[in-house]
Amino acid sequence: MMKPKVRHLSDPGAARNEAAGAVPFNDAPLLDAYSNAVMHAAEVVSPAVVYIEVTHRAAPREGNPPRAGRDSEGGARRSPPQSTGSGFIFTPDGYVLTNSHVVHGADRLDVALSDGRRVRADLVGDDPDTDLAVVRIGGYDLPVATLGDSRLIRVGQLAIAIGNPYGFQYTVTAGVVSALGRSLRSHSGRLIDNVIQTDAALNPGNSGGPLVSSRAEVIGVATATILPAQGLCFAIASNTARFVAAQLIRDGRVVRAWVGMAGQDVAVHRRSVREHGLGVSSGVLAAAVEVDSPADRAGLKQGDVVVAFAGKPIAGIDDLQRMLPGDRIGTQCELTILRAGEKLTLAIVPASRPSARA
Repeated sequence: MMKPKVRHLSDPGAARNEAAGAVPFNDAPLLDAYSNAVMHAAEVVSPAVVYIEVTHRAAPREGNPPRAGRDSEGGARRSPPQSTGSGFIFTPDGYVLTNSHVVHGADRLDVALSDGRRVRADLVGDDPDTDLAVVRIGGYDLPVATLGDSRLIRVGQLAIAIGNPYGFQYTVTAGVVSALGRSLRSHSGRLIDNVIQTDAALNPGNSGGPLVSSRAEVIGVATATILPAQGLCFAIASNTARFVAAQLIRDGRVVRAWVGMAGQDVAVHRRSVREHGLGVSSGVLAAAVEVDSPADRAGLKQGDVVVAFAGKPIAGIDDLQRMLPGDRIGTQCELTILRAGEKLTLAIVPASRPSARA
């Protein structure tokens, strides 16, 4: 007696495939390739990922002499680590990339390596405007994560995040590059351009960790998530990180041009836009002008509206910030403004920011 064939109702395509003589699709090789790509990237990059503990010294209470709980260097007693984050070694001599918001203002940095060692780290420099920082640890022939070229990544490609969320060290999550060219507001208020969006899960503690491609190259530095949304995570592009890290290692800071005005975005009246042939319908209102600043010396007055800089339209404060990289310092530029309905052009020479001066 022949045994009847069993057909599962949950697979309505089975009958069609059987009738047509089609070969059943086998997705196992695809899943294996995906798994192998994630495993390869994790195995290559994870040894270079570090866990960072940030501590601030607790000053002795007024009137109470220090007691036996002083640290090994004779300083004031330390409180437990007040924050943690991630980072990754990107040079064999111990330079580590992380986020500015992880290490900014730290009195002590302790770093745990993948091999179990714990070492002290020194802050080389941080740049709140891009939320990037470089610290350095001792050692040689350290495992290194390779910085890739973020210009080559594409939406939809595999993205792997490695970090220490909530202290769970060397956690690996995977997703895709969801979007490119995003803009994100840094903790300093400045807009970070060319940010990568991904749905690879990031959580507190992932900050500063690497976002990695299937080729095991770092394409971004994890920086932020949007809560309570899921799958909206962001990383600073690797090319931005490479540029900022080079300046931090060389100078300890990133130098940007400064004009000395406080501004806010405002709309420009349609009549002024038509009359003066402006390329924008908004500009930057000079809410305040610092005394003896480049803006003050150029003749900018409170209440003026900036509509162009160096011949390019300025629709808002973020546009103006983008036009002030370090190479503008000392270079005369045209500043186009509206004053009482009249269009004027001023000559301005941006300087270095006061905080960046020696």
